[in-house]
Amino acid sequence: MYQSSSYTPTLLVIDDIPENLSLMYKLLKDDYKVKGANSGDKGLAIARNDKPDLILLDVMMPDMDGFEVCEYLKENPATKDIPIIFLTAKTESLDERRGLELGAVDYITKPIVPEIVKARVSTHVSMKIASDFLKGENESLEKEVQRRTRESIKQIEELHAIQDVAFNAMVSLAETRDNETGNHIRRTQLYIKLLAKRLSMNPSYSSQLNDNTINLLYKSAPLHDIGKIGIPDHILLKDGKLTTEEFEIMKTHTTIGFEAINKAEEINGKAMSFLRVAKEIAYSHHEKWDGSGYPQGLVGDSIPLSARLMAVVDVYDALISKRIYKPPFSHPEAINMIVNGRGTHFDPNIVDAFLDVTDEFNAIALRYA
Repeated sequence: MYQSSSYTPTLLVIDDIPENLSLMYKLLKDDYKVKGANSGDKGLAIARNDKPDLILLDVMMPDMDGFEVCEYLKENPATKDIPIIFLTAKTESLDERRGLELGAVDYITKPIVPEIVKARVSTHVSMKIASDFLKGENESLEKEVQRRTRESIKQIEELHAIQDVAFNAMVSLAETRDNETGNHIRRTQLYIKLLAKRLSMNPSYSSQLNDNTINLLYKSAPLHDIGKIGIPDHILLKDGKLTTEEFEIMKTHTTIGFEAINKAEEINGKAMSFLRVAKEIAYSHHEKWDGSGYPQGLVGDSIPLSARLMAVVDVYDALISKRIYKPPFSHPEAINMIVNGRGTHFDPNIVDAFLDVTDEFNAIALRYA
């Protein structure tokens, strides 16, 4: 968890059932200061006065349900930035979507799995603390940048570490909902760095793919599917082929991912240049060169270069990996499929660069199988 030894984050649990309050207290008390409220009104009062780092909010409560409490919290400038996780027995996807649209950062259904609850709480608290630092609630980032710039290279490196905290917190969030994590993340990072370096040797791309941009590609690659945090479990974890309606919902992970990263910038109060590549990848990695992709149906060079690179990387790794609905394809078969998509699915120049480094791709795949 991202916290200093002298600071213990505070959680607020709002639930009208005493047994649930007791359960959450026992589960989380070793790592956090846990406060409880048995009604929406009491929860709002504690939130206003104590400003907890995270709120766990039940939906089904008398007098004022969780959705109403969430609306009040988000309307109040003093509490609008506190992350909210809905914790409820309501499992309909419409309820989950409503909670996320109201501004909640996550939605956990009962009966809970303790380790999942602890992992998601830890991730969102880490993001909140990192966000507070970035927007200056703990310390003004602008003053910190100015001070560190005046001092030394070592202190500039510390600023880069702050960016890494933001990246890593978001990667951890993506992992809590993505069923294809672990070595998949490591492979895609190494693939895109290798492919970008090879493409940078093409004079037409050398100015776009400098060392800083390639580093951002490497850091941003794990966030390509962060939008899956907004896809209901019954679709995301389905053991079989999705229906047409389910696939349409799954496709929205591109837009949800873009909005999630964009919201992090809005909380900070200004655009953060180091998240530009992450937004491009999350939003556009399913676009296709011929315009048949989604969500915008972009064509050719109108697709961001970062997303065009991610498209080849993501498809290659999907092809060589075992899935519920298919066995893994061999490395030569995956190469042939990508070549067949040259000029339709993929940027021809990127496919050409890919063909120059296929042996290195295979080595990465074998090393991190």
